[in-house]
Amino acid sequence: MTHLLIEEIKENWKLEAKSENTERYFYHVDEVSKILAGKRSYVIGRKGTGKTAISEHIANIKNHSTFSEKLSFKNFPFNDLYHLENNGYTAPNQYITIWKYIIYSFVCKMMSRNAAISDDVALILKELYAPDPVKSLHKWIKRWTAKDFELSILGSGGKLGLQEINQSATWIEKVDILEEVIAKYADNSTYYIIFDELDEDYKNVLDAVKFGNYTELLTGLFKAVQDVKAVFKDENFNMFPIIFLRDDIYSLIADPDKTKWDDYKIELDWDKQKIQKLLAFRISKAIDPNGKILTFENAWKSLFINKPVMSGHQQKDSVAIFDFIFSNTHIRPRDFIKYLHACADANEAKYSLIHPSVVKMVGKQFSNYLKRELEDEIQGFIPHIKIVLDVISQVRKQTFSINEFRLAFKEKFKDGSSKDFDADFVLKVLFLFSVIGNQPKQKNQTVFRFSNKEAELNFSEPLIVHRGLFKALQIL
Repeated sequence: MTHLLIEEIKENWKLEAKSENTERYFYHVDEVSKILAGKRSYVIGRKGTGKTAISEHIANIKNHSTFSEKLSFKNFPFNDLYHLENNGYTAPNQYITIWKYIIYSFVCKMMSRNAAISDDVALILKELYAPDPVKSLHKWIKRWTAKDFELSILGSGGKLGLQEINQSATWIEKVDILEEVIAKYADNSTYYIIFDELDEDYKNVLDAVKFGNYTELLTGLFKAVQDVKAVFKDENFNMFPIIFLRDDIYSLIADPDKTKWDDYKIELDWDKQKIQKLLAFRISKAIDPNGKILTFENAWKSLFINKPVMSGHQQKDSVAIFDFIFSNTHIRPRDFIKYLHACADANEAKYSLIHPSVVKMVGKQFSNYLKRELEDEIQGFIPHIKIVLDVISQVRKQTFSINEFRLAFKEKFKDGSSKDFDADFVLKVLFLFSVIGNQPKQKNQTVFRFSNKEAELNFSEPLIVHRGLFKALQIL
């Protein structure tokens, strides 16, 4: 039994939600109900907190009255979108129109598949939005914004009883027509339009022009969703565009109306109790996909030997296995999936359950994973992030002062390659991503932003490296 459980975790638990059996392993957090009901449209969270898992779950909800289209912007040529601005608006509102056009186009595409839509309307929509398995998101948008896209058939000859539209009308002029089609012919079915993996063009925060274009494009998307929800606020319309975005990117979007977005925003936060419920669910599903959900204590006992991990000076400190793993993470589902997967993969056949020694042994593998994850997240802020982390390795202390870092940083970048950023800017970024935290005078207390979102770097207090990075940064 235990062997099969360990094998299931080793073979079928994935870091990437798109590669996993979401029907079996999706954990329905409370936030999902609000998103599905259309009460929340902006899903904000750190990498690894479950955004893609939720988006995949919603994308797979399909029946006779529920339709979904997931728009993944992975490997998307953002330059093509930057050229689709509406010059009738000033920055950052110039991209609202293209986003509304994309949303309305995909709603019409879903309506063409809806058996509840009248045959006459569905036939015309199918002609426009014929299914094509080789069409990527990029190709769909390129086709719909082309001059020869025959949207004029919707209004020509009064086929749908709509206003006339010139065959040579631009895609900007076609937005109103699509809005009219939806308002007049959409039934009360539910339509989800999911925007995910929008960080593809999040390359270099220090490049003012490129980053300005990117943030203005995203601002336009958030405002477009607001506009669409305002237009179709009647309860007879269940059209729900949803944006999934990393919190560090969201924090950099500046707009006078941003506080108003809070009405539609939901943040994915995890704590110890929620993580334990998630793990109990996943372990229970790994044991039996159709079985009952165990308590955390029983689920944990089915996987790990009930002995502590020995650590500290001369291995005299004992820490419960869960607490040992917990202290090495940023309290994200992905972190725990990675750690348990590594434990299952490293477990020797002589152990029917995973032994504390295995948990401790895979700590280095997990530390390297966490370092890679953070490098990927921080790359947009600091292109030389790998060299910056080498600075911490050279300081070689768990806790150090601001001046110690500044001196080591100055020595590492004495060739002048850090002209775009100084040591204090780097420290703020490292604190933002919880590579480092503050070590207050109070004993056994640390301040990390992953557990306190309002925290800011205190330059008068010592710095402490996150425990999960000790091994990857060669800190003893």
